[in-house]
Amino acid sequence: MGVPPTRPADRALARPRRRLPATVAAVAALLTVGAGVLVDLATPAPRPADAPADRFSAERAYQHVKVIAARPHVAGSPANDQVREHLVGVLRGLGLETEVQDTVAPEAGQLSGAAGGATLARVRNVVARLTGTDSTGRLFLVAHYDSVQSGPGGNDDAAGVASILEVARALAAGPRPRNDIVFVLTDAEEACLCGASAFAAGHPLAADGGVVLNLEARGSTGPVIMFETSRNNAELVDVFGRAAPHPVGTSFAVEIYRALPNDTDFTAFLDHDFVGLNSAYIDGGAIYHTPLDTPAAMDRGSLQMHGDNALGLAREFGRTDLTKLGSDHDATYFPVPGGLVRYPGWLTVPLALAALVAVGLLGWLLVRRGRATVGRLAAGIGLALVPIVVAPLSAWLLWTAITTIRPGYAGLLDPYRPVWYRLAVLALAAAVLFTWYALTRRRIGPAALAFGGLAWLALLGVLLAAEVPGGAYLATLPALAGALAGLAALSTRLDGPWPVAAATLSGAVAVVVLLPAVVLLFPALGMAMGGVGALFAVLLGLAALPVVDLLHPQAGGQRGMMAVRARRLGALPAAATTLAAVVFAGVGLAVDRFDTAHPVPTHLMYALDTDTGRAMWLSREDEPQPWTAQYVPDEGTVSRFFPALGDGRLKIGNAPGANLPPPAVTVLADTAAGAERTLRVRVTPKRPVRLLSLHVESGSATVTKASAAGVPLTLKPVPAESEWGFGLLFHAPPPEGVEVTLTLRMETEKVVLRVMDASDGLSDIPGFRPRPPGVGVAGSHTSEMLAVAHTYSL
Repeated sequence: MGVPPTRPADRALARPRRRLPATVAAVAALLTVGAGVLVDLATPAPRPADAPADRFSAERAYQHVKVIAARPHVAGSPANDQVREHLVGVLRGLGLETEVQDTVAPEAGQLSGAAGGATLARVRNVVARLTGTDSTGRLFLVAHYDSVQSGPGGNDDAAGVASILEVARALAAGPRPRNDIVFVLTDAEEACLCGASAFAAGHPLAADGGVVLNLEARGSTGPVIMFETSRNNAELVDVFGRAAPHPVGTSFAVEIYRALPNDTDFTAFLDHDFVGLNSAYIDGGAIYHTPLDTPAAMDRGSLQMHGDNALGLAREFGRTDLTKLGSDHDATYFPVPGGLVRYPGWLTVPLALAALVAVGLLGWLLVRRGRATVGRLAAGIGLALVPIVVAPLSAWLLWTAITTIRPGYAGLLDPYRPVWYRLAVLALAAAVLFTWYALTRRRIGPAALAFGGLAWLALLGVLLAAEVPGGAYLATLPALAGALAGLAALSTRLDGPWPVAAATLSGAVAVVVLLPAVVLLFPALGMAMGGVGALFAVLLGLAALPVVDLLHPQAGGQRGMMAVRARRLGALPAAATTLAAVVFAGVGLAVDRFDTAHPVPTHLMYALDTDTGRAMWLSREDEPQPWTAQYVPDEGTVSRFFPALGDGRLKIGNAPGANLPPPAVTVLADTAAGAERTLRVRVTPKRPVRLLSLHVESGSATVTKASAAGVPLTLKPVPAESEWGFGLLFHAPPPEGVEVTLTLRMETEKVVLRVMDASDGLSDIPGFRPRPPGVGVAGSHTSEMLAVAHTYSL
């Protein structure tokens, strides 16, 4: 049965007598609030080198960035040694107690590629201490000074290291803090988080735990986001809210990050029961881990924001009684213009239920006042689901079409210049919302549709409160504000000014709460997941439907040409936003072209099996770019020959053999005791390398106990069908090699060992042709890798 047209009595929650001025005022108010939100998320102006000594200067810090990121400096390399010497010199020059922690440490987190074994690295952490006057604990400022092999790390993480050096200078020049402040510049973060693991697990200064501020970057620009905390963070977040000059962070981001398989140095500290905060700027992700991550690519406003926050927090934690930072719950928090809203996490469920009750009360009052029927409210709820589903799907289809035109985007975290594409997704989400509203408004009624939107927000708030409590505010607060505004509107004359004021105020709440999520989700997730940003944009629109309704002619009662004219006017917002989406996408395609300064990413590596002399080109590109395709016409796996590279499918091609020596295995001791054999060997690279690996063939022996460089290893489960059992990856191996001890249960007469080493750079490999202009190196830990493997039967 069809729903009859809307009656004159069934109109919106606001029916101003002077509709045009009311519309202009409401829209202008929301745009002003939105502009305030965007300004609050912007980075500050960088301070010059002659800024006061007690202030953080991005220009002073940038001088360190230029030294640190002069070239790639992977852990164990001579370039990394030079960076470390600079760091030690600066910190000692400030009068700080400074040392280098030189040790071998295991990985932290879940980054290992050595199934059945472990990942280790030789690390050399730089540690300096500013001793407090009456310490109640220790504050640790942490950043990693190594880079990936494929880029100089101008942002990741020269930004964090330079910020800490400048913060150390400002603190050392001022009054001594109450608490000890320890500056920890870690090694081998990119390889395995091993430097942070070594410090957190084994350094005397870490023995009693403390508060950690970790500084990171995953891009080149954008606001610094506090995106991760330790558990029960309420007191820490309170300090962040009052002490950080630019407190951008959300409890929703913390919830999402905890659920993702991502790790930073912060992970190693959490594993050892430290508490603290993890911050990074993340926009400009196209250059992440690539040769383009140079000092010149850095937004110095982001550097200034990093340093301002780090210095403000260091001073606050430096004078706070650190023994009183304990809490039994997480806080809910989000940025607003001028500060950070925060409230106890235990309020999450009551607020979600209050929003649900308030929306239910609004529905009851709408029926009681004759503004809607039960059937229309039910239709409003059902129909409000349409834009919630269609907008993200449309965003995904748009990006699918764009990547079909520009397939090189598949290899990027985000386009080089993503703003136009983000605007296209937002315009498309608005077009979906406006089109849906224009098609359903007359038949269902503005009041019922507004109720339907609030009902979904309230339901989503309850769901999030149960499953992702830190994100519940995104739905609960707009739903509660919208319901209260609707109740206020129904208690006054609908043709007076107060219903419009109430609708505008609730819309402003939605803008303040949801707009930061929309803005920050795009760089966090990339354009491939732009549908998430579209979803939150639609939720914002649903929360502000009473204001959206003002953009349309008054509902109900039109007949004949007046009805036709009303429908045409109602279609204008949908048509305008649809056109905007097309224009923005077109401008994005025109502006963001691959060129010499913005190359298409490609991935290539070389692997040599010295048992047979066979060499291979390998690539992890799913759909190889034309430059890569000339090397890798086939597809397959190489785990049988190169177990350290994993068992995933790769693009493969035959390559000329190179005259490269494999790592040597020297037997130091070989003893037997009953059914067990203990084998002690030294694995020595015969060329400069950044990685050694050793794997034991499953059919030859089972490893029951192992150690490397004197470090006992925790064995990991091995799939029954795996060709290789125990595996070891050792990053930054010393030139004299690594001593490995294996306790074996023999399956055959001889144990079969497969050893591999890896260096970087393909320019000297026969058959390699340099990339032409416009073709770049993908941000990957294996880009440009040169691997050599050999089998030993002992």
